[in-house]
This record gives sequence, C-alpha cells and structure tokens, in this order.
Amino acid sequence: VQLVESGGGLLQPGGSLRLSCAASGFTFSSYDMSWYREAVGKEREWVASISSTGGVTNYADSVKGRFTISRDDAKSTLYLQSDSLKPEDTALYYCNVNIGFIASWGQGTQVTVSS
Repeated sequence: VQLVESGGGLLQPGGSLRLSCAASGFTFSSYDMSWYREAVGKEREWVASISSTGGVTNYADSVKGRFTISRDDAKSTLYLQSDSLKPEDTALYYCNVNIGFIASWGQGTQVTVSS
C-alpha cells in the first residue's frame, strides 16, 4: 500500500486548497478512505471519511460546511477541498486506509494558514 499526499501550502485565512492523495498497491475502489490531520503539539485527529462507493461522507464538526471529501476511483485518488481556511486548520494532513487490521498512512502534506 502506498499513499502520497500533495497540494498543501501556505495561505491566508479565508483561502482555499485542494489536497490530493494518490493511492496504489490495493484496490482503491473497494475501501473507505479518510483524511486526518496533526497539528504541532496535538494528537492526530480525524477530519473526514468517504465510503468505498462515494455515497456516504462524514466530517468532523470543526470542518463541516467548509471541507469536502471526494474520490476518483479511475485515478485512485482521494481529495479534500478545503475552503474558508482558518489558522486553526494549520496541520500536517494525512490520508488513511484501513485494510483488515492494518492502517496505512501517507507522509502527509503541510497546510499552514497565517496572515
């Protein structure tokens, strides 16, 4: 399993980013996928999940209404559209897949929101 995140950056409050996670080594379309984030000095926290079919999405209260998770099974890619970004969204963002009892993670992509 390989997960490679990209799309992070430095931006001002109120800005937008689209994060991507390119997946390989497993049948992407068969698995639920998630985004997590980890801020400096804090524990990793769940951000959003999408079902294998794409029909069900769930969000943490802190990002609901601002972030949108989606997937493109033809490209084996997971996305996180992040709008109305706030300084408290600053973190390293990871994508995740759980296959059986094994959780796999990418290396993360840094999002920094600052004026």
